[in-house]
Amino acid sequence: MNTTINEVLTFVKENDVKFIRLSFCDIFGQQKNMSIMASELESAFKRGVSFDANSIKGFSDVTNSDLFLFPDPATLSVLPWRPGPGRVLRMYCDVRNPDGGQFPNDSRAILKAVLARGEKMGYTCNVGAECEFYLFKQDDKGKPTQEPLDNGGYLDIAPLDKGEDIRRDICLALEEMNIQPETSHHEQGPGQNEIDFKYNDALESADNLQTFKWAVRAIAARNGLFASFMPKPIANAAGSGLHINISIAQNGKNLFKSTRDGHSAEAENFIAGVLAKAADMTVFLNPIINSYDRFGKFEAPKYVSWSHNNRSQLVRIPAATGERVRMELRSPDPAVNPYLAFALIISAGLDGIEKKLPLPPTADIDLFDDNKAETQPLKTIPSDLEQAVLLAQNSTFVADVVGAGFLEKYLSAKQKELRDFAAAPDAETFYKERYFPTI
Repeated sequence: MNTTINEVLTFVKENDVKFIRLSFCDIFGQQKNMSIMASELESAFKRGVSFDANSIKGFSDVTNSDLFLFPDPATLSVLPWRPGPGRVLRMYCDVRNPDGGQFPNDSRAILKAVLARGEKMGYTCNVGAECEFYLFKQDDKGKPTQEPLDNGGYLDIAPLDKGEDIRRDICLALEEMNIQPETSHHEQGPGQNEIDFKYNDALESADNLQTFKWAVRAIAARNGLFASFMPKPIANAAGSGLHINISIAQNGKNLFKSTRDGHSAEAENFIAGVLAKAADMTVFLNPIINSYDRFGKFEAPKYVSWSHNNRSQLVRIPAATGERVRMELRSPDPAVNPYLAFALIISAGLDGIEKKLPLPPTADIDLFDDNKAETQPLKTIPSDLEQAVLLAQNSTFVADVVGAGFLEKYLSAKQKELRDFAAAPDAETFYKERYFPTI
C-alpha cells in the first residue's frame, strides 16, 4: 500500500474515523499502542506523539525517556472488530528521538535497514508466514484456562473441530484489513489452528503478522476464548511453529526455481547463508525458554540441514512453481519479534550471496528417526535458551544487524529470564505464570 499522508487525512474525514491507534513494539515484539483523536492526526504526522520510553522494555532509561511516534501512512487499516459509531484506525509507527533522528532500538527500523541493503545489492525479498496458535477456554471470570477448545486433529472438521467459525471470523477481519488469507485449518494439537496469509514484501509481512496476532486475540476474546501463541503450551501435544517462507527477486524475477530446474546460484548462496548463521540467530527466532521444548518432534527441526519437500529439515524447498517457489525456514516460533527475525534471516542470506557461500548437500532422510549414523555429521541448532544466548553474544553477525547496544539489552533480559527460571519451583509453574497469559 502506497497511501500518502493527504490520502489518510481525507479518508479519516470521509469515513467517520474518531480514534487513531499508533502501534509499535518493544524489542521483544510485544505490541504497544497509543490512541489519539482523529483531530490530532495531522499534528502526529508533522511532529510525532511523545511517550515514556522508560516504560517500554529495551528502550530508554528514565534520564532520557522522551521518544516520539511518527505514523507510517502506508500502514493505514481500520480495525473491523471495534464497534461503531466512530471507526478506529490503526497505523504502525517509526520511533524517533526528540531531535528527529531514528531511534536505534526500533526493530522496525532495523528491518528497513536490512531491506535497503538488499535493494542496494539489487535484490528484493518476499516473505510469507505460516502461524500456528492454540485456542483455550476461559473461566467464568474471563481468565484463560489450560483446557483447549476441542480435541480435534490435523485437518479435522466439525464437530471435532470447534474452531472453524473463529477462523472464519479471523479471515474475514483480515480481508477487511487488506491482508489476504489463503488457507485455514485445524492443526495437529487439541485446539490448535493455523491460518496462512499471502506473502508480501518483508516489511509489510512483519506488520501483517503483528496485525494477525492482534486480530486472533481480539476475535478469540470476543467469542469467550483465549488465543495463545506460546510455542509449546501443552507438554505432550504439537508445538506452534512460525514457518517463514522467503523468496528473493532480481529485476522482478524470482531467483528460486522449481526442483526439476535447479536453483540460481544466488538462491543457493542465500540458503547457504541462512544455514551458516542459523545457530547465531536462534535466540531471536526462538526467544523464550519454552521455545526449545518444540525441537526434534512434531515436525519441529533439530539439525542444521536442508532438502526438498522434507518437513524434518531446518530449511526445505516446498513443492511449488513460478512466483511461489521459495525456501521455508521451519525453526522459528510465534513468540518472535517478526521485524528482528526477518531482518536476521534476510541479512544472513544476503551475506551468503556476497560471499558466494556454497550450498551443502541435501539431507534427504527423515531426521526425526534420529539414526545416529546419518545425523552424527550434522550440526544442531541450540538445544536451549542458555546456549542460544552464548552463541548470539559471540556473534559479530548478529551485532552488526541489530546493533551492539540493542544486542546487549536483549541478551541481558534473556539472562535474567534464565535466572528467574532457575529460581522457579518447576518449569510448568514458570511457563504458566511467565508465558501463558501474555504470549
